[in-house]
Amino acid sequence: MAEITAAMVKELRETTGAGMLDCKKALVEANGSMEEAVDWLRKKGLASAAKKSSRIAAEGLVAVKVEGNKGAVVEVNSETDFVAKNDIFQAYVEDAAKVALACNGDVEAMKNAVDNGKTFGERLTDMIARIGENMNLRRAKVISVNNGLVCSYVHNAAREGLGKIGVLVALESTGDKAKLADLGKHIAMHIAATSPIALNIENVDPAAVEHEKNIFSEQALASGKPANIIEKMVEGRIRKFYEEVVLEEQAYIMDPDKKVKAVIADAAKELGTDVKLTDYAFFKLGDGLQKKEEDFAAEVNAQLKK
Repeated sequence: MAEITAAMVKELRETTGAGMLDCKKALVEANGSMEEAVDWLRKKGLASAAKKSSRIAAEGLVAVKVEGNKGAVVEVNSETDFVAKNDIFQAYVEDAAKVALACNGDVEAMKNAVDNGKTFGERLTDMIARIGENMNLRRAKVISVNNGLVCSYVHNAAREGLGKIGVLVALESTGDKAKLADLGKHIAMHIAATSPIALNIENVDPAAVEHEKNIFSEQALASGKPANIIEKMVEGRIRKFYEEVVLEEQAYIMDPDKKVKAVIADAAKELGTDVKLTDYAFFKLGDGLQKKEEDFAAEVNAQLKK
């Protein structure tokens, strides 16, 4: 039996919002596995479907850059927000977005690209040595259109094109560019607020759908209802799941009575030509990373004892 610590219980509680005793029981049932404990709580109806954690945070910046029919979004991490405000760091992140466009979002190719007489990777190493803090060119993505626009949006902007959340939207259309730009910006703002995981239902990872079905099935079985009713309950929950995480199926944040796909269809009618949302990119700073927790009091005490 794995040892269940107070820190583990605290982490699970922050992740799920469930009660402390329920979190401890879940960890015992899952033999210390955090993922299995979350699922156990969800099956018991004690945790929300979306996993949220205050631990998912890392410092740095996200940058977006659009040139012609292509757009790039990049994330560069630093240890502290203080460094993220540094002019040298910000210039590097801005340049990273430009290099990403040239390298089609391939991070390894970006590191090997020559920039001002040095590879971009060497420039990062020099910056680490100069500022004295670890940094990482974490990820990049490029999207493009054949005929239309790539629109961008940055949330919590530190300066133009740099912020904590970066979004790109690809709209294929021969319609009026100004109206497409307005539509694209608003859809990008919607994405920043709702964090979709897929463009459409077809793009949702089948493993994620199966995982949700298993959770919903366990919850429905606990109700004691007949099998045919349970099947309908699960189908309804999956539809709700799609409406929560699939961009086209989400209620448009600026007009909740319409889905995003309906808003695009309305725009096509207004423009008198097809409008297709073909791709998007959404980077939230630190998503999936665990921020180092520092106990300064403990650190001082440790130094005093030396």
